[in-house]
Amino acid sequence: MPSISDTVANVVAADTWDQRVARIRLIPQRHGTAEHQAIHAQIAREIYVPHLAPDFAYVHEAPFYELPYFREVYEVAATGTDNFVEVGPGRLARVLQDDPRTLLVFRTILGLTKSEFAHSTTLAASAHDGLDGISPGRVDGMERNGSALRDAEARVVALTISQVMAGTLFGEPPGDVKSKQAKPDTAEGWATVERLADEGVPYAMFLHQRHYGGAFRQVLDATSTQRGDLIEDAVEALFAEAGVPYIRTGSHNQTEIAERFEIVVQPAPDFVVFDETETLRAMLECKGANDGGTARDKALRFERLREESVRLGGIPLLAVLGGIGWARVNDTLGPVVRDTDGRVFTLANLPDMLQVAPFPSLTGIVEDLGYDPDADLPEELRPFEN
Repeated sequence: MPSISDTVANVVAADTWDQRVARIRLIPQRHGTAEHQAIHAQIAREIYVPHLAPDFAYVHEAPFYELPYFREVYEVAATGTDNFVEVGPGRLARVLQDDPRTLLVFRTILGLTKSEFAHSTTLAASAHDGLDGISPGRVDGMERNGSALRDAEARVVALTISQVMAGTLFGEPPGDVKSKQAKPDTAEGWATVERLADEGVPYAMFLHQRHYGGAFRQVLDATSTQRGDLIEDAVEALFAEAGVPYIRTGSHNQTEIAERFEIVVQPAPDFVVFDETETLRAMLECKGANDGGTARDKALRFERLREESVRLGGIPLLAVLGGIGWARVNDTLGPVVRDTDGRVFTLANLPDMLQVAPFPSLTGIVEDLGYDPDADLPEELRPFEN
């Protein structure tokens, strides 16, 4: 019987992806179950970890959160208040009506989220007849799109800003807590704002606020859907370009997938791939994880999909992974390598997936059947949209 190191070396030395898959599938025949975890972990470490992209190093572009947009509305707010000297409720209301986007600046000065500020307007309005608070959606519309304000809305927003800055809206903080306005740029109310706007902010203070608030936290939260779809979008683009018939599954078409391909695992895998006879040829799951605990939990999904793959007669199961959480190989990447027979890819080597069975026989099917990939496909080959 070969040693663990011999088996790993044999897999690493495979000339093709299909040969690698075949050698990984021989592991249960050549080694006892006690050795399987160590073998799959070492294979994962040597072959797959080097392709894991550190996606924590990047953020999606989000113009609303970028400096040019903020600087633009900041200049409007600063000019309208004489560099934050004239900040009475009347002046603030006029500035807000002239350009509602300036609320972004004033709300950021207060250190409140959109929902927190909206609730604050309700508190401020309760002491004034004829005034009502505004919703978080209204706050967002003002800041992003400059949605016009009625006089009463401008008044309540201005009153809210003034009262929060004066420390009169929320009262004294109870217990061992402090007000959110007890921060370096608002410690003395508008006087501190005026001074810093005139003199500038020390770099240490700027960095402290990043440390306090979390690096890129707002923009990461705002682009979470885009980050979640990053891997799936890349796979879909690859399949579309290669002319591979596929369906990108979603919550709306689970019944369709079950009826059409007899896939009963719920939810269905992220992609199902089929041929011109509508025969299921592969299942593919995408998973991103930037910490080991999350990756471990997501690895369990592939065990369920492997069971479904076997139930369906050995349909190939593929994984496309992202994030450094998968670098913890013993209980994350190793099991995925096992459950997919080594058919594991990342964004860094995604095109290689087309070399693995069944894709060589599926590439170009859409075009070969005479369909224009840029036009509407017939129902039997049309990928479902999320």
